[in-house]
Amino acid sequence: MFAGIHGQKLSDGLSLAEFAYSFSPFVEEVWPDTVVIDVEGCALRFGSAYELATVIARQAFASKQSGGLAARVNVALAANPDAAIHAARRCQGITFTAAGEELTCLGPLLVSALEYSLVNIEDKRAAEIFETLRIWGVRTFKEFAELPVAGVSERLGQDGVHLQQLAAGKTNRHLKLKQAAPVFENSIELEYPIAQLEPLSFIFARLLNQICASLQTHALATNELHVQMKLENKSAHELRLNLPYPMRDQKVFLKLLLLDAEAHPPTAAVVAVSIHCEPVKPRVLQTGLFIPLAPEPAKLELTLARLAKLVGLGNVGSPELLDTHRPDAFRIKRFELKDKKAKVAKRKKHAGGMPALPVHSKQQLANDNAKFQIRNSQCDNPNSKFKIPNPKFALGLRRFRPPLRAIVEAARGYPTEINAWGKDRSVYGKVVGLAGPWRTSGEWWRSDLWARDEWDVAVEVRGQRSEIRGQRSEARGQRSEIGGQRLHDSRTKEIGEHGSRLQVIYRIYRELGSGTWFVEGIYD
Repeated sequence: MFAGIHGQKLSDGLSLAEFAYSFSPFVEEVWPDTVVIDVEGCALRFGSAYELATVIARQAFASKQSGGLAARVNVALAANPDAAIHAARRCQGITFTAAGEELTCLGPLLVSALEYSLVNIEDKRAAEIFETLRIWGVRTFKEFAELPVAGVSERLGQDGVHLQQLAAGKTNRHLKLKQAAPVFENSIELEYPIAQLEPLSFIFARLLNQICASLQTHALATNELHVQMKLENKSAHELRLNLPYPMRDQKVFLKLLLLDAEAHPPTAAVVAVSIHCEPVKPRVLQTGLFIPLAPEPAKLELTLARLAKLVGLGNVGSPELLDTHRPDAFRIKRFELKDKKAKVAKRKKHAGGMPALPVHSKQQLANDNAKFQIRNSQCDNPNSKFKIPNPKFALGLRRFRPPLRAIVEAARGYPTEINAWGKDRSVYGKVVGLAGPWRTSGEWWRSDLWARDEWDVAVEVRGQRSEIRGQRSEARGQRSEIGGQRLHDSRTKEIGEHGSRLQVIYRIYRELGSGTWFVEGIYD
């Protein structure tokens, strides 16, 4: 037994096929406004076939909030699916047709009402057959069904025979089942509230096992996982995992969820859990024959999650330079695996030459070059206090990361003595030469505006060791000559009457907002 359902003036919302799934798992969607279902065995739940048709019509007229369509539908019961479709589309209300009595219901219908697409006949061919039947004087289903089969086959061919069987309600076919859209979501309501993470992990494992099995069945994966938890205090708690690449490993999902739940615990006991994922196509990789296998990305994701738990989510990822003039401005963004296609496209884009530098990198290089030229010009100026004894040596700045916090004595605004101490280096001594200041500032419109004055200073060190990684500053780049001759160093070394005197060039700066001094680096 089959039931044809035809909707009238269906509005947006629940489709007719989705509505039909609440009555039978075997649904064929003929058109958006017409479906046919197999109701064999549904009598155990709904009673007789006529009672089932009444329930379908009543439920369809119900509101959308109640699972209905908020519209009237025609329901036709027949032993043949095509007969049920014709009766549902042409007869109002509820229609019941017993086996062998299809013409009782369908006989008065006009031949032009035949749904010839059900027997796979083209429009042009169907129009020719209908014109022939009109010339013959055949008007209704009953008249067409009563024609001799042999004569119809000789004059109209097999298409005519199929249309005659369709008019008589004698076609024999299986339903073209419509597969329901897969829903990768599972939920459970707990019998008692759970306030600890360990028993909650068993609930997560059960729901994730079902979701991953469904993904495996449909050959899909997911890169986004949503967890909704209802709490005992009537509030909700959400957890969201954004994965760098699609996966469907239940164990990895469970470990990531537990780490996230431990970092962001719910405020009350959990009474219900729902997990939903966004299905995507899995990521397929093929390695070379002689290329060693890299570590699995899933292990990398677990490692990053554990690190984020220890040091904080904002401190794990890959650094990204910011488009600003602020020195050393960067942020930590989430680590993501780049697509190979994007890399190939980028390589083709810059195939004509070297890759272009980012805007902020070019600007920063231009600023540094300008400062270096100004400082060199001031250093070469004979009136400047800061002179380089041996100009054939090029200066390179080795930055301290982080910069050393310093105590600087400044007379009339000029640094005269520096004291800075760090874990692996120290800077202290009198300033015997300086150049500057160079003032830089920016982002005055923000609350964290910055402004600072930079100096290049030569610090005199007498009989001391530069405590950079426990090595003597005199041990590199020196050559000594015996007999009171002069010693040459890339930084500068002189011998006076009272002993050796070493001058080391540093870059220091002072933050104007706080007045704090820092040693930024050393010139080699």
